[in-house]
Amino acid sequence: MMAKSPYEIKKEICEVGKKIYDLGFVAANDGNISVKVGPNEFYCTPTGVSKGFMTPDMIIKIDGTGKKLEGKLNPSSDTAIHIELYKAFPTIGGVIHTHSPWATSWAQAGRGIPAYGTTHADYFYGEIPCTRQLTAEEVERAYEKETGTVIIEAFRERNIDPVAVPGVIVYKHGPFAWGKNPNQAVHNAVVMETVANMAYHAEQINPQGTPIEQYLLDNTILEKASTTRHD
Repeated sequence: MMAKSPYEIKKEICEVGKKIYDLGFVAANDGNISVKVGPNEFYCTPTGVSKGFMTPDMIIKIDGTGKKLEGKLNPSSDTAIHIELYKAFPTIGGVIHTHSPWATSWAQAGRGIPAYGTTHADYFYGEIPCTRQLTAEEVERAYEKETGTVIIEAFRERNIDPVAVPGVIVYKHGPFAWGKNPNQAVHNAVVMETVANMAYHAEQINPQGTPIEQYLLDNTILEKASTTRHD
């Protein structure tokens, strides 16, 4: 398969941006998307531009320090978060940050999204974690970079595989999702929003409900590995 051209990658980012805008996952100019295109090169969305109205010429190319390599506009202020994730999770090739209402509600509540059923387990192996609260010193020092650091910390301290759980809830902020490419990342963001909604309603229906049993979680993952169907 031939590698995509820079224009095709930029166009894909714009298409993903339009999708999350149309879904209501971003409002005004919030949210951001990035794609890894080399060991130290990335394309990302610009700051101050609605994700629903981007054009390929607006997409920025940056290096691993956040330095702009190409583009007229400035990169998203959250670019440092994406860079930290690419450094720590080398298998990922696309990262997306949204303010989707249900997942963001869990972030604002400071809770991870529990795995209550097989719909969740099909795509996320267990709870989608919520990061710890940033300290005042961390926020003042480098808010975006430190946000990336606490995401990585949450996965390492809890021994979570970022491939098995391709997303996170950032405390008081919102969800980040990732994948091999931006389309897989937005797919995981959509699933995260769906299971966030389901988890909320499950707790309303049965406040004493418990997360999915480990044996059922494992069985769901094994079935997924052997088939592409989701019944």
